[in-house]
Amino acid sequence: MPTTLAPHNLDRLLEAARAAQGRAHAPYSRFSVGAAVLDESERVHAGCNVENAAYPMGTCAETNAIGAMVAAGGKRVTAIVVVGDGKVLVTPCGGCRQRIREFAAPDAPVIVADRDKVRAQFTLAELLPHSFGPENLQA
Repeated sequence: MPTTLAPHNLDRLLEAARAAQGRAHAPYSRFSVGAAVLDESERVHAGCNVENAAYPMGTCAETNAIGAMVAAGGKRVTAIVVVGDGKVLVTPCGGCRQRIREFAAPDAPVIVADRDKVRAQFTLAELLPHSFGPENLQA
């Protein structure tokens, strides 16, 4: 069963992710993505994709949002919103799914949106089934 995300927290995440998308550094692909994570203290941390002329040195929005959370002292992702435009859903890439898994439970909501609306909602387990996580390394 997915974790329930309070409507006010969804609104906060959407606002932060959309603002971050507007600040993305995507001069090569012109494909801007924003992400925002909610931590265990209900703080919102946002990130955007940052491209680099030396491909594939860029970083994804989800990675940057998680990095902002960790830098602020957050320990756990309780929800994440990813905002990207296009006909196809902009879900986290495989690497970001694993990064999210490092900090989120399998039932954490992963919400996919664009500039106007929420387009889909998944749990992390739906996007990364049978995942390998920190508990696999505990004795």
